[in-house]
Amino acid sequence: MSAGRDIQALIRKVEVTHALAKDDVVALLRDTHYVEDFFAAADRVRRKYVGDDVHLRGLIEFSNICKQNCLYCGLRRDNHKLKRYRLKPETIVEFAEKAQSYGYRTVVLQSGEDEWFDVETMTYLIKKIKEMDLAVTLSVGEKPREVYQKYREAGADRYLLRIETTDKDLYEKLDPGMSWDNRVRCLIDLKELGFELGTGCLVGIPGQTVESLADDILFFKKLDADMIGVGPFIPNPDTPLAAEKGGTFEQSTKVMAMTRLLLPDSNIPATTAMESLNPQGRVLALQRGANVVMPNVTEGEYRQLYQLYPGKICINDTPAHCRFCITGKILGIGRRISETQGFRVKQA
Repeated sequence: MSAGRDIQALIRKVEVTHALAKDDVVALLRDTHYVEDFFAAADRVRRKYVGDDVHLRGLIEFSNICKQNCLYCGLRRDNHKLKRYRLKPETIVEFAEKAQSYGYRTVVLQSGEDEWFDVETMTYLIKKIKEMDLAVTLSVGEKPREVYQKYREAGADRYLLRIETTDKDLYEKLDPGMSWDNRVRCLIDLKELGFELGTGCLVGIPGQTVESLADDILFFKKLDADMIGVGPFIPNPDTPLAAEKGGTFEQSTKVMAMTRLLLPDSNIPATTAMESLNPQGRVLALQRGANVVMPNVTEGEYRQLYQLYPGKICINDTPAHCRFCITGKILGIGRRISETQGFRVKQA
């Protein structure tokens, strides 16, 4: 049997069984001959398990202040070129109300690790937004288990915390002062507390290997993550990794498609960073396994100041325009906008 036929057999196998050994995952990520077949299989699995609906999550980036110092992130503590901001709680609630008026059923509250937003403030925000009949997703970093529990008791539904890489040495090199073991502890706590758990990885960070990416995907599988965000590493000029090459759109979508094949009923976003590298990035991602889009509903200059990476799309648009634009793209490829809050429906 030729190497080509081996790859095609692997694609058929993972499409049916949703399971592969690490060496086979690596082989598919390395392959350049049957990429379209691979993407087509991921799209078929997406259609079979999560359907043609695309879930929209309205993203509110409410603070770009962060106590951490991750080498790849524009919000890092030591980036003194960044103008910092912190939204008032009443402004966050106002943005959530507007998101609801645009037809969003989920709001994602995302920030740097800003300790001004204590438990009392966050639980107030969660409760206020839940009163709008919206699902609430939090993406605010590492916290003690008891804090996560209070978020959950206040009504938070989902939590996003990307592992970024399962290579422990690489993680601790790129995230100085942070512990990979603590990151995993957070993910396990969130799962045990009943959150829908979101995690994910960066593709193309310096020192990363294809084998490491395979480990990442198998980690998502073992964790049984409910949502997995995969995006390319895009070097920020105001970080220590400014001169690095960065990840590619193609490899990022291959990791995303592999994730769909192994976790067929999970929610997988077409990440904004993909469109920063390819003008059709989110549409292509939706055709390669993704079923979620997270348009920005933050208003004003804050859209420009949440500078995780350069070239971020839509920073000069209004939330209303973003809603109109992404709706047109989704309908244009024969998909539908979901009218539900988009919780994972387990099929297996």
